[in-house]
Amino acid sequence: MNDYERIASVIRYLDRQHTSQPDLNALAQSVGLSPFHFHRLFSSWAGITPKDFLQCLTLEHARSLLRKGDNVLDAALTAGLSGPGRLHDLCVTLEAASPGEMKSGGAGLTIDYGFAMTPFGEALIGETARGICQLSFLNGNRRDGARRLLVEQWPAAKLRRNDKHAAELTAEIFARSENETRPRLRAFVCGTPFQLRVWRALLQVPPGALTTYGRLSAAIDQPNAARAVGSAVGANPVAFLIPCHRVIRETGVLGNYRWDPARKRAILAWELAAHPALNAHAA
Repeated sequence: MNDYERIASVIRYLDRQHTSQPDLNALAQSVGLSPFHFHRLFSSWAGITPKDFLQCLTLEHARSLLRKGDNVLDAALTAGLSGPGRLHDLCVTLEAASPGEMKSGGAGLTIDYGFAMTPFGEALIGETARGICQLSFLNGNRRDGARRLLVEQWPAAKLRRNDKHAAELTAEIFARSENETRPRLRAFVCGTPFQLRVWRALLQVPPGALTTYGRLSAAIDQPNAARAVGSAVGANPVAFLIPCHRVIRETGVLGNYRWDPARKRAILAWELAAHPALNAHAA
């Protein structure tokens, strides 16, 4: 069991036992570690203590972040959605495949793909010469299932496995750095015009902030399309970089996630730990 799997196991344990308010000893026992080793491992992984991490996962905390982020998308729209969005201090530009490229299934494209460990478990990362086209976390279907998703998206593309390159991309995407200059990354995606509008709007939601399906639909001038927006969010092929994990329900409930709800909560708390000023203001 790797570190992320232990964290996910603790989150699922809390889902079952939250009414009993389990203490540090109970949490450590749930993953077979001593309280000392569990506290050290958890704090090293998350950047905050288990107690502070649990606070990030509460309903009231999510609601306070939503209240704080009321105007996040409005401000982004004022600046224009055509510019590069900011993501975890990364600058990500989004390019769409042309209708012809979509119709051909990516014929003529070469995709270098591979498997690498991230802070949230193993993931498949695929990249063309024009940008990252796939980032999917492995769930129960493991590597074969992740590769099938890539093939379904780009059935006619040439696939070339390169785990070393995937590890290098992972290091860039998930690095935590105090440096002001971070890598500029490109995403190259296959989607409908509506999906692209939703994904570009998602890039405007900064780390440490949350939005809802309703707010996202209003941000793209489709106030009655929250259900369709939800479908577009769920179809996002590039996890983490296009931050669909920052979309929650209007009530403050974090809701589902294509790559496991426990992983969604782990990512949100991990991001908050990297942005303590935002976290403190929301509390």
